[in-house]
Amino acid sequence: MENIANIPGRNGKKRVVIIGGGFAGLQMIKQFDTEKFQIVLIDKNNYHQFQPLYYQVATCGLEATSIGFSFRKSFQGKKNVHFRLCEALSVDSEHNHLETTIGMIDYDYLVIATGTYTNFFGKKELEETTMSLKTISESIYIRNRILKSFETAINSHDPEEQEKLLNFVIVGGGAAGVELAGALSELKRYILPKDYHGFDFFRMKIYLIDATDRLLNMLSARSSEKAARYLTKMGVEILLNATVKDYSDEKVELSNGTTIPSSNVFWVAGVVGNSLKGLEKNVYSHGNRMLVNEYNQVEGYTTIFAVGDTCLMQTEKYPNGHPQVAQTAIQQGKNLASNLKKMEQGKTMSPFRYKNMGTLATVGRNKAIMEIGTWRFGGFFAWFTWLFVHLMAIVGVKNRLFILLDWGWSYFTHDTSLRLLIDSKKGGNNQILHI
Repeated sequence: MENIANIPGRNGKKRVVIIGGGFAGLQMIKQFDTEKFQIVLIDKNNYHQFQPLYYQVATCGLEATSIGFSFRKSFQGKKNVHFRLCEALSVDSEHNHLETTIGMIDYDYLVIATGTYTNFFGKKELEETTMSLKTISESIYIRNRILKSFETAINSHDPEEQEKLLNFVIVGGGAAGVELAGALSELKRYILPKDYHGFDFFRMKIYLIDATDRLLNMLSARSSEKAARYLTKMGVEILLNATVKDYSDEKVELSNGTTIPSSNVFWVAGVVGNSLKGLEKNVYSHGNRMLVNEYNQVEGYTTIFAVGDTCLMQTEKYPNGHPQVAQTAIQQGKNLASNLKKMEQGKTMSPFRYKNMGTLATVGRNKAIMEIGTWRFGGFFAWFTWLFVHLMAIVGVKNRLFILLDWGWSYFTHDTSLRLLIDSKKGGNNQILHI
């Protein structure tokens, strides 16, 4: 007998199966009329993750629970929305079946909103030796790794070992790299000297490496230059037009001949789309993203859709696809939910039109970059706007309150209370994470 996933009957409703509970997936569920559709969300985690703030968890600025929100709690009032904790394995488009780790799920419409994962550009050894920042669990691991490095350095009598532990190398000059570099710099300046009395944290070095000729390529050259000036004043060493040739024996070798001894290398250099078995190979294009038409239908399929970072919709204005940011995912999710309703009503679907709400990137305290159309802002106003926009985007009033309290406390005291090394080992006392 075929293994069928345990999902309640449809009761005459069309079933929409959504793979992935990111910004696009959640937005779709918010928009659906659940009296007419049955929604099945599958995800390998039982919570939504607010990706823009991973770096704050990694640098002790926020608790992990503040940027995670339970799917089941979110859907308590939606009786025709069902969540299943599992992973998608393959799709049988001929029979409208999705194979998962809990069995087969049949669908009327399949929505792929699986997002992206870290792109190591085919260098398997870097995937194994560096640290990526694409999940809450990775954020917690990085936080423990950073804190353990300081504890080990202060106990070491070996200057070379201390140098490796105190050199932090960030590969990738996009928003994640810039924000992580800025947060580490503020740890160095405001917090660590108070925690480790008598230890010289001027020896701590932060390197930000990018393969292109400027940071934040999604912004204008003027904004990129401003961000670089901010970081340089904060003590971050920026290395442009440089790629990582090798990282072994705790030494980073760059294409420009530079060698940096380091125990802590963070890889945020790019992303690649998640794939799904069963789809034709010609579906995938640049960065392993799924080619879709203006209605987010996957190329060659009528009942399979892709939204958010994992899809590539090529238009005259965006020949290389839309920006892989939260707003794109949210807008596509909203438009697709509306279009599926129109399909059921026999109405003409509406093509997706991206509305650029502006771009924000924070560098540090009172320092951020903001672009809206032709307007360019920097400094405190951009930073305050960044705080407000991200706070409002958080799922749940409770989460917003906790984040606001953490941010307020950190801002006025130049301190945080989240610097705990906690392992998840079963039984006994909590142990310091071994690295």
